[in-house]
Amino acid sequence: MRVVLAEDLFLLRDGLVRMLEAFGFEIVAAVESGPELTRALAELNPDVAVVDVRLPPTHTDEGLQCALAARRARPGLPVLVLSQHVEQLYARELLADGEGGIGYLLKDRVFDAEQFIDAVRRVAAGGTAMDPQVIQQLLSRRSTGDRLLGRLTPREVEVLELMAQGRSNAAIAAQLVVTERAIAKHTSNIFAKLGLEVSDDDNRRVLAVLAYLDRTR
Repeated sequence: MRVVLAEDLFLLRDGLVRMLEAFGFEIVAAVESGPELTRALAELNPDVAVVDVRLPPTHTDEGLQCALAARRARPGLPVLVLSQHVEQLYARELLADGEGGIGYLLKDRVFDAEQFIDAVRRVAAGGTAMDPQVIQQLLSRRSTGDRLLGRLTPREVEVLELMAQGRSNAAIAAQLVVTERAIAKHTSNIFAKLGLEVSDDDNRRVLAVLAYLDRTR
């Protein structure tokens, strides 16, 4: 699996390269600035891009904007964004096109090799990998005073949070120690209460829920 990595801090970039290579990924480019990232994504056609939000020369959201531009040029390009802090605006921008193959992780997560590598693989396969803290903030911001989200039971909110992290019904059932049939019922209730069409596609349902939450901000 071919990876373009963008991170301006040398030690972290080098550590990520070593970690990814140890798990069998091919690093086709490891860059430190926005312009380098733009060229690498355009010329190398990677299977997945792992991108720091803040890159030179602006040190604002250069990495994110480069990744979004690359996704416009190549719809569905898998992108996993890394950020030091939860930035709801960045998460909404990343999710706005409604396509799969996206992820948003806090940098603290990269120190858990299993969790980080799982996120990279999930995104590369067209799935979604959202940091739990990002999901919690997105949900909490929109749940206050929102008529439709207010219809959800505490258990349904819990299931929705796990769905938004990209978990399958089986994984949610295992975490909540209930049957998969019970989770399927909760999922059906959630979509009905939010006015969303039920789908068996885990990635599409997560994106649909997040897109709905974004529109109700």
